[in-house]
Amino acid sequence: MAEAQQARVQKAVEDMVQSLEKDHIRKMQGRMFRCSAECCERPGESMNQVHQCIERCHTPLAKAQGLVTSELEQFQDRLTRCTMHCNDKAKDLFDSGAKEPAVRALMDSCVSSCVDEHLNLLPSMMRRLKDSLNSIPQ
Repeated sequence: MAEAQQARVQKAVEDMVQSLEKDHIRKMQGRMFRCSAECCERPGESMNQVHQCIERCHTPLAKAQGLVTSELEQFQDRLTRCTMHCNDKAKDLFDSGAKEPAVRALMDSCVSSCVDEHLNLLPSMMRRLKDSLNSIPQ
């Protein structure tokens, strides 16, 4: 993918992830640490009981991180498929006898379209992630 296009995607995704981290994940981390600390302040419980308590405290955050990771992987997979389609189109054009500047122009245009299409998916992905994160029981 052209470097400028890759930078556009990377910045947009980083901005989205930072927003999710600040507005959702960080709060969940705070709850997890407070919950874990409370588990450790139970003098009458066994080591195993305290460990299980801490595990329960970690579960919501682990689910949240899994959701975000899964969505980002799906986004990356879709973008990769789109750019691979561009590679196929460029190869077909080159194989039909087109010169390198025409192939490069097709590739640049196609990749730019892929990036634009996928950047337009980010707002709905953000809404979906926020809804999912909000639905995780604390």
